[in-house]
Amino acid sequence: MSAAVGTSHYTVRATPEAREPGAVALAVASLPESFSPATSEGQADVVVIAGRPGWATETAEAITAGARGVVVINPVAEDTGSLQAVARHQGAAVVLDQRWASNPAIPAAEDAVRSMLGRAAMLDSVAIAPAGTDAGELLADQFAAVVRLTGPLGSLRLLTRGPHGYTSTAILANGAPVALHGIVTSARPAGVNISLLTDDGGVSVALPEPVAAWPAMVTVTGPQGDLLLPTIYESAHRATWRRLKEHLDAGTTPSDLHGFAMVSESITALI
Repeated sequence: MSAAVGTSHYTVRATPEAREPGAVALAVASLPESFSPATSEGQADVVVIAGRPGWATETAEAITAGARGVVVINPVAEDTGSLQAVARHQGAAVVLDQRWASNPAIPAAEDAVRSMLGRAAMLDSVAIAPAGTDAGELLADQFAAVVRLTGPLGSLRLLTRGPHGYTSTAILANGAPVALHGIVTSARPAGVNISLLTDDGGVSVALPEPVAAWPAMVTVTGPQGDLLLPTIYESAHRATWRRLKEHLDAGTTPSDLHGFAMVSESITALI
């Protein structure tokens, strides 16, 4: 049954392809007062789809059919211009559940990184994903996380790419170099590390996989020493669902699609 006015409770239906990678059942069950699985064949309030090629069209169709919100799991690079227009016209909330960019520690890490960008000497990032992961998808996930922290990067170049990873370079707004490395291996835990260095310190960000509430580690280093920012024991999936509910309750439009457009354009040109 759809949410009644004022109840702030929403029904959910996920496509088979989105359920496991998005840990949809677990995320919805962890927020029982906000969401519940749709039990009828009617339109659910929220639709969850996999971010495979064609997801922008699929999302637009779900909104046109009556969905008030859509969660897209790990979207691949794609043109979202038409989708943004449909979402605005229908007043629908579209949130992207991204591998690392959706981690709940990102806002605090973003504040720390951007406060030092003017003095940045370099930024280095290493992303690791299990064997069998497509290197292009890994780069898109890593790039999305880095850009959430730094803002737009310039002169993005792909130096090497193969079945086991890649190396890419870019520059920050102040001209400091950026190195992005991707490694496809099952020998190490999956995750991404991002390190910004300045003349007297920097910020280190370690983002785990979103499958559990393992906390990200954000460390700010300065003349006073190291400061570990408060840890948040919540998965990226659950943080995405909480954010969606805030927008649904308030009737506001998330900025996910607008921010993803720049990431998508850069990745498409690169790979």
